[in-house]
Amino acid sequence: MTDLGAVFRPQLAPEQLHAVCRVADEAGLEELWLWEDCFREGGISTAAAALAWTGRVRVGVGLLPVPLRNVAITAMEAATLHRMFPGRAILAVGHGVQDWMGQVGARVESPVTLLREHLLALRALLRGERVTTQGRYVRLDDVALDWPPDAGVGVLAGATGPRSLRLAGEAADGTVLTASTPPDGVRRARLLIEEGRATAGRTEPHKVVVYLLTATGPGAAERLRAELVAEGVDAVPELGVAGDAGAVAKAVRRLAEAGADTVVLQPTGDEPDPEGFVRFAAEEVRPLVA
Repeated sequence: MTDLGAVFRPQLAPEQLHAVCRVADEAGLEELWLWEDCFREGGISTAAAALAWTGRVRVGVGLLPVPLRNVAITAMEAATLHRMFPGRAILAVGHGVQDWMGQVGARVESPVTLLREHLLALRALLRGERVTTQGRYVRLDDVALDWPPDAGVGVLAGATGPRSLRLAGEAADGTVLTASTPPDGVRRARLLIEEGRATAGRTEPHKVVVYLLTATGPGAAERLRAELVAEGVDAVPELGVAGDAGAVAKAVRRLAEAGADTVVLQPTGDEPDPEGFVRFAAEEVRPLVA
């Protein structure tokens, strides 16, 4: 069965998160996703708050930009969340928006190399291993977590290009695809991920999470169109959905049939009712998605 989630977009003030978390938990939403967008809200801080304010919903961060983070810090924070809230934290790492990375002096010459090194070290640390590595970007000398997760946990990677998608299959436990990915894009991504998995000899399940830009209620079509135009993807077919629960569920099913394990409804940046959007996802769309 396809999992369904919704995004709390960081265009919303941090103090609005509490009310959205309450609704997500009460309405039965499966996953609430957060973003670490520069220069809005921190992914780990908001995830910790969301997990503390809820009792059952899984909380994802998609994604943590690796150029901003020493891998030891990423591992420490991830392990802490997994131990305090077992089975409920989902963390993804990725390149980050390169312009933003440049603004803070963190842009690297080879983002793919950095992501590979970060993923390999992070997953090893979270397995409780003691790591020494001297990579191009990631350097650790006899580092191990005092408090690794009690059980194995996955690390997802955000990816768009072919090299990153193959890397996600090779070195991550799942992949997060942006809302600019139509069903055909999910199929292509799955093929590239599988190439990476075959190269690494990996056979365990690999979760694919896809965001779906979604608008409902008054002015939905206009809001969706405006955001697609602003992102420069308005000519891409089958991208985003506007309408009632039936229309949204149909779009979710198309992505699931293309290979998505989880579809996360992403409201437009000007969504007028964030709490209502979460309730709509959980109570109206979820029953229509197998």
